[in-house]
Amino acid sequence: MLQPDLGVTILLLVLLVGMIAVSGVRLRWLAGLAVAGTLAGLVIWSLHLLKPYQVQRLTAFVNPAADPRGTGYSAAQAKIAIGSGRMFGQGLFHGQLVAGNFVPEQHTDFIFSVAGEELGFVGAIAIIALLAIVLLRAIRIAARADDMFGLLVASGIAIWFGVQSFINIGMTIGITPVTGLPLPFVSYGGSAMFADMIAVGVLLAVHRRHRVFD
Repeated sequence: MLQPDLGVTILLLVLLVGMIAVSGVRLRWLAGLAVAGTLAGLVIWSLHLLKPYQVQRLTAFVNPAADPRGTGYSAAQAKIAIGSGRMFGQGLFHGQLVAGNFVPEQHTDFIFSVAGEELGFVGAIAIIALLAIVLLRAIRIAARADDMFGLLVASGIAIWFGVQSFINIGMTIGITPVTGLPLPFVSYGGSAMFADMIAVGVLLAVHRRHRVFD
């Protein structure tokens, strides 16, 4: 929040609510959290506490055609790149929009648009399928955990990977606002990849503990 980094803040809030739900809390508490979150969002918007670029990103998401050369440029170019890949793509390292640097932040935030242009629909679906396998394995490990701690840790990692992947892929195809969240295991970045690998190690530790107590 202080950086400010709205994308990570939203991810942490969703992660928090998800882990509270998994812990078995009563539905009325979840409803109270939803109402409180909605009121907090309205207060933040009414008091103009968001940074100008954050407001511009939300505006560009609601109306992408309002400023296609300004705030809506990144999302528009990402969708064009994905569409130009068609079924099988233009070939690895042969994407014209990527090579011409029309897609901004193509190695981190908009890496999925690179996959869409160069590998096409088939390659994009393959990436989603691989991420889904990791997500499903995390959910299975959480379901088979021996205690509440293992359940919360594994389910929290599953929520983290799932929400972050959805937001990153969603912003490249126009169904979520543009944020600075990388795509797990795909986007360039040492710290992000390091955190992803630590999370996988934690999942393996929870899984191994289950096998020890079988």
